[in-house]
Amino acid sequence: MLMLRKSQDRGYADHGWLKSFHSFSFAGYHDPKFMGWGNLRVINEDRVAAGKGFGKHGHRNMEIISYVLSGELAHEDSMGNIKGIPPGDVQRMSAGSGVTHSEFNHAPDQTTHFLQIWIEPNVSEVPPSYEQKSIPAIDKQGQLCLIASTDGAGNAVKIHADAKVYAGLFDGPQSQTLTLDPRRKAYVHLVKGQLHVNGILLSAGDALLIENESSLLISAGKDSEVLVFDLSQA
Repeated sequence: MLMLRKSQDRGYADHGWLKSFHSFSFAGYHDPKFMGWGNLRVINEDRVAAGKGFGKHGHRNMEIISYVLSGELAHEDSMGNIKGIPPGDVQRMSAGSGVTHSEFNHAPDQTTHFLQIWIEPNVSEVPPSYEQKSIPAIDKQGQLCLIASTDGAGNAVKIHADAKVYAGLFDGPQSQTLTLDPRRKAYVHLVKGQLHVNGILLSAGDALLIENESSLLISAGKDSEVLVFDLSQA
């Protein structure tokens, strides 16, 4: 089963300094049909205005991944981390037993565009932790590159969740087949461009919700960037 969800069908909030599309129910947006998919709970596509950001706030028992598309995101947390997250980096924060943090765009004249992703953990109350890795574009070109996993294989960040997250850049004749376990769920989020997944055309912001499938064929991209999630049933 592959279910296409178009970009314009997502929730949307405009707070002036923050413009945010919600793939799943979040804050003031509620749709009982889209509360999450497997153990994937949140994908927010956020645009943060210059000089603005999220003040100090708390999280608990959630794996939080930030994937910056343009601009830069400044992160500060109660663990003592003060980091800048540029495009190409993957940041993982395990909230575990509790953490507070803030996220800001300190640039005077540039919007920060990023994806905020929450995945439900498979273990609770772990000590909070932080990890950030740079993923070169060449590692994603024409292929799916593992960027987050339970064991942190390769250059992936390590998450306390039964999930894998891949990122890829596809253009023209580039293609890849990803084998899936039909007993699990999968989710495809197209970040930009156009892309065919199992023959279905996706445009920027579109998603595919997937279950009972044994493979995905990614092909015929046009300047595309894609995230693919291999998820537990949760």
